[in-house]
Amino acid sequence: MKKIFMLCAVLGLAACTSPSTVKITLPDGFVVSAKLADTPQTREKGLMFVTELPENEGMLFVFDKEDDLLFWMKNTLIDLDMVFIGANKQVTSVAEEVPHSYTYTPEQDVARALGYGKYVLELAAKTATKHQVTRGSVLEFTLPTNK
Repeated sequence: MKKIFMLCAVLGLAACTSPSTVKITLPDGFVVSAKLADTPQTREKGLMFVTELPENEGMLFVFDKEDDLLFWMKNTLIDLDMVFIGANKQVTSVAEEVPHSYTYTPEQDVARALGYGKYVLELAAKTATKHQVTRGSVLEFTLPTNK
């Protein structure tokens, strides 16, 4: 009985640490399933070391308040579109095709993206243009109730 309890406890802990996802509807109706990066740890890791990202997947970074946000793309192995989104879910800016980097990329050559918002949606490069995500667009999503 004790072994079963320990197994359940370990499995429960693993479930708690896996990132939750949110469905985001883009302006043309296309839906992206985005993993949430809503803690300092998940925001720091982001999509580092990911080698592919399907068009219908992404990562939504959630911050406590609207602010100037700077993303540094060290160890991000794929090109990305970065959509900066205000608290009202309106796009404030889009950094398109932000170039990838590697562990050996010199610091001064690592791409950076700057924008303003409460949220940042990272998508596979060229997804924003393909699905009409531009400054002023409104994205539809609902965060889990504990966010």
